[in-house]
Amino acid sequence: MTTFTCRNEVPSKEKWNLADIYSDVSKWEEEYLVIEEMAIKLKKFDGEINDGRSLYGYLKQREELSYYFNKVYAYAMLRVDENTKVTEAQALLDRAKQLSVKVSAATSFFLPFLLGLNKETLQGYIKAEEKLSYFEEDLWESFRYKSHVLSKEQEELLSQLGEALTVPGHTFGMINNADIKFGEVTGNNGERVELTRGMYAKLIEDEDRERRKEAYKAYYQPYVQLKNSIASTLAAAIKNNVTLSRVRQYPSALEKALFGDMVPKEVYENLVQTTKKNITPLHQYTRIRKEKLKLDELRQYDMSVPLVSGVKQVISYEEAYETMCKALAPLGEEYIGILKEFKDGRYIDVRETPGKRSGAYNLGVYGVHPFILLNHQDDLDSLFTLVHECGHGVHSWLSSKHQPQITAGYSIFVAEVASTVNEVLLINYLLNNEKDADIRRHLLNHFIDQFKGTFFTQVMFAEFEMQTHEMAEKGQPLNVEVFNRIYERLFREYNGDYVVFDEEVKYGWSRIPHFYRPFYVYKYATGFASAIHLATKILEGDNETLTSYLEFLKSGSSDYPLELLKKTGVDLTTPYPIENSLTRFGELVEEFSKL
Repeated sequence: MTTFTCRNEVPSKEKWNLADIYSDVSKWEEEYLVIEEMAIKLKKFDGEINDGRSLYGYLKQREELSYYFNKVYAYAMLRVDENTKVTEAQALLDRAKQLSVKVSAATSFFLPFLLGLNKETLQGYIKAEEKLSYFEEDLWESFRYKSHVLSKEQEELLSQLGEALTVPGHTFGMINNADIKFGEVTGNNGERVELTRGMYAKLIEDEDRERRKEAYKAYYQPYVQLKNSIASTLAAAIKNNVTLSRVRQYPSALEKALFGDMVPKEVYENLVQTTKKNITPLHQYTRIRKEKLKLDELRQYDMSVPLVSGVKQVISYEEAYETMCKALAPLGEEYIGILKEFKDGRYIDVRETPGKRSGAYNLGVYGVHPFILLNHQDDLDSLFTLVHECGHGVHSWLSSKHQPQITAGYSIFVAEVASTVNEVLLINYLLNNEKDADIRRHLLNHFIDQFKGTFFTQVMFAEFEMQTHEMAEKGQPLNVEVFNRIYERLFREYNGDYVVFDEEVKYGWSRIPHFYRPFYVYKYATGFASAIHLATKILEGDNETLTSYLEFLKSGSSDYPLELLKKTGVDLTTPYPIENSLTRFGELVEEFSKL
């Protein structure tokens, strides 16, 4: 694997080209000033919108400002992520954040104004100004929240409390990212070193069981030590969410979270119930894991180690890209053409370099193109990451091409569908073209573990959120003992009787940042299940599904998420998509068992 000591060593073709947004910083500065002036003009609409024409004038100027601001912010963010140590880039991002505050202040009057109108007045404005038809659906979507908006005085009070209400999540973030110090582990040369998250991710997959155990104990040590503090922050976050749901007159905290995507609570409940009814294959896989590792007792720190040892594939970036294009060929020539444009047009930043942001993401910039960040390591995980992020990238590219700015973005609810369809097509291609038995077993093991993490673990988290919020709504106490009891029971239900319970396991709730963004994780599971269904149909040669799926990728947010998925044949209001994906999981486990 090629390593680079600085960004300048990386070939230009493997670095994204930010000149596609601005040719140089001076152009960024020019547009920054334009946005400041536009914000001042927008503020002047406060108290002056009294007919359809003035309403349209405000909305048109706000959309134009949004277009320029998104470019300014994206450019600054991408510059920082290239190298977080560059102070000039960080200064640009700081200024972009300051500009965001100015824009928010200039436009904050509008939503209270809109929701203060009665339905007949808004209908009159739209009827009187033909050009408002472009904004009509967006206006009515905002107007949908009217019954959950309070009086002006109450809204002002809640606004003043806004920062205080975010304290639990912020406090946990500080504990988790800044204050936590993990225990010590044995380094490669026998020395004692402090564990880091990056080290833990590698050590928990180490073939040496004692190293896994040591890393596991060191990783959980600070969470157990801080259990009361973290329980306090999580309990406060849950109670705040429940209180806000009541104040805004939602039937429950769950229904408040689902309101924006127009998802009925039955979809959430169906996900949990259907998964638990079909949990047996997961228990079977746990049994296989115990047998394959030849352990008398299977522990939590044995759950991530690959079951096929000695398989280490070296996959260069060029080979990975070629493999991706072959694997995704069932999606058609247009799709593959877009992927080639990504590479040739330098939409992707490939290599890990000192100071570069870790991980991977896709950022769609309307009016430009998507930008994809990778930290490619020439291995199987990096191949899957490439395919995953390019799924998001093509989704962004097609939605931006086929939708106006107002509906070009897409909901988180559907985002993971595009990336996971690609991963299913990839694993299918790799298995069909691999003759080596060990590598085939390794590939199956990789996908089963991914399925477990993206689907089953997220459903378990979703059930934990649902139960803890229901307790808060009934006025029942939330503390360490309660969180431990719920998490332990769920862990046992999902993982079965083959796992011997370590004391640390029941503290798993204490390390999950998603719990401070309530009722979010279920979307990973519904997206994964939807993708399994679609990819299976496409691989079967179902042209109707392929056509509807490509239309789905072009749809942005032109409809609610459930409706967009229904057009592809996926109806999440029924158990079928979940049952279908769980059937596929059972087939994977069975195939792995035979191999």
